[in-house]
Amino acid sequence: MPSSSDTEFAAAPEAPADRTAADQPRTLDSVVTAAQAAFESARDVAPTIRAAWLDALAGALEANAEQLVALAHDETHLPVGRLQGELVRTAFQLRLLGADAAGGEPLGATIDHADANWGMGPRPDIRRVAEPIGVVGVFGASNFPFAFSVLGGDSAAALAAGCAVVHKAHPAHARLARETARIAVDALALAGAPDGLFALVEGYDDGPALVSHPLVKAIGFTGSTRGGLALAALAADRAEPIPFYGELGSTNPVFVTPGAWAARRDAIVAGFVGSFTLGMGQFCTKPGYLVVPAGERDALVSELTDASPVTPHEMLSPSLRKSFERSLAEIEDVDGVEVLLTLPGADNAPPATVLRTSAATVLVKPELLEHEVFGPASVVIEYDDPAQLVQLAEHIGGQLTAGIHAEDGDTSTETGALLRALAAHAGRVLWNGWPTGVTVSYAQQHGGPYPATTAPATTSVGTAAITRFLRPVAYQDVPDAALPAPLQDANPWGITRRVDGVVTLA
Repeated sequence: MPSSSDTEFAAAPEAPADRTAADQPRTLDSVVTAAQAAFESARDVAPTIRAAWLDALAGALEANAEQLVALAHDETHLPVGRLQGELVRTAFQLRLLGADAAGGEPLGATIDHADANWGMGPRPDIRRVAEPIGVVGVFGASNFPFAFSVLGGDSAAALAAGCAVVHKAHPAHARLARETARIAVDALALAGAPDGLFALVEGYDDGPALVSHPLVKAIGFTGSTRGGLALAALAADRAEPIPFYGELGSTNPVFVTPGAWAARRDAIVAGFVGSFTLGMGQFCTKPGYLVVPAGERDALVSELTDASPVTPHEMLSPSLRKSFERSLAEIEDVDGVEVLLTLPGADNAPPATVLRTSAATVLVKPELLEHEVFGPASVVIEYDDPAQLVQLAEHIGGQLTAGIHAEDGDTSTETGALLRALAAHAGRVLWNGWPTGVTVSYAQQHGGPYPATTAPATTSVGTAAITRFLRPVAYQDVPDAALPAPLQDANPWGITRRVDGVVTLA
C-alpha cells in the first residue's frame, strides 16, 4: 500500500518548550471545547492555508520518521520496511488532500445568477458551497499505526475540509499515538494554526464520551464490527444525531473463472497466498475467500505448499491473536469445511491456514461468506459449474472489495453478470489483481455497503474523503459582500466553481 512523495520538509525552528501534546487540556470536555474554538477561528481561512498546515504535518512526519517507525515497530511487531512505506503513504496522503482542498473542488461552489427568463419561471440569485461541519472525532485503527491512525486518512480529510480533529488513540500503539500527536501539535503551532485544532484523547471511557459530546459533529472510525456498531448507536441516539463514518469488516472474496484457472493457476495461487498472509492477514482488504474450479485438489495443495507466504511475524496484540484463533476455530467447526493445509509459521506467529469448502455448502450456508477471520487464514471455495460464480456473488454481503481473475479477452455473458453482481455488493471491484493494496488517489473508493461500512456512499481513502466532513449551504439573494469568499463574484480564493452551469477551473 505504500505511496510516494518527492517533496522534502524544510527544517523548521525548534518548537517552543511549552507547545507539546502533554500541555493540551486533560479532560475530554476541555479538549473538545478548545477544538471548537480552534474550528471557529480557522473555518474561514483560505484553503491554501489549510493545505500549508497539512504540508507541515507531512513534513513533521518525515522529519521524525526514524524515531516514529522504531516506536511503531516496538509496539505493533510490524516489519520496519512496511512501517516506513506506511509513513511515506501517510505524508503523501496529507499533501494530496491538502492540495485538493486548495483547488476548492471539494467545496462544490456553485453560482446561479438571477435569471428572469429561467425555464420554470424567474429564478433568484442562489449560490451553494460546502462548509466544514465542525469538530470531528476520529478513532484510530490497530492495524495501520500511521495510515489509519493519528494523522491518517480520517484526520487528513477532516483537516482538509476545515474541521478540527480530536483523535481517540488506539491502545494497541498508545505510545506511538502520543508521540505522533505531540509532533502534530508542535507542527501546527509552528505553521500558524490555532491552538486546539488537533488534539489527542485516550482511555476506554473517552471513546463513548467523544461520540456523545454535543460539540462533536461527525465521527470517523476504523475497527471491529461490534465496536463500530456500539459507537454508531451512540451517534444515532444523541439529542442531535451525527454522521458516523465507520469501516467495520469485509471478507473481500476473489472469483476465478475456468479460463483464468486453466491459464495461470500457479500464478493465481502464489498471488493469493502472498495477499492473505501480507501483514499476518491483518488487513481490512485481505482476501478471505478464493472461489476456484473444483476437481484439482492434489494440484492445488501442491501449489499452495510451494507458494511463499510473506515472512510471518507476531500479530499486533495477544488479544488479536486470541480473536483470530477463536474465529478460525469457529469456521473449522462448520460442517462441510475442512483444513486444506497450514503453511509454515514462526516464533510467536501463528501458521497461515487454508481451508476448503464447496460452492454447494456455501449456497446452503451463505452466512459463511460473512465470517471474517482477521489474521493469516483464508477459505478456498470450489465450484462445479461456472453458473455458481454468480450465485455465490449474489449471496455476499457488503464488501470493501471483490475481485475477478479472468482472461482479458473474456467478455462472456457469465463474466459480465459476475462483474455486475460484485459491483452491487462492493465498493471496489478488481480485475486480475489482489485487494491488499489501496492507493491514495482521486478515483479511489474505500467503502462499501453494510457491513463493510456504515456509509456506503462515501470513501475513507482518496480525495473524495474530504466531502464527508463538509455540509452544503445555499445562500439566496445575499449581497455579494456578505457572501462567503468562495461564492463572491470576484472568486478571491481562486477556486474551481460552477457559474451559471459552466465549470471554471481553479
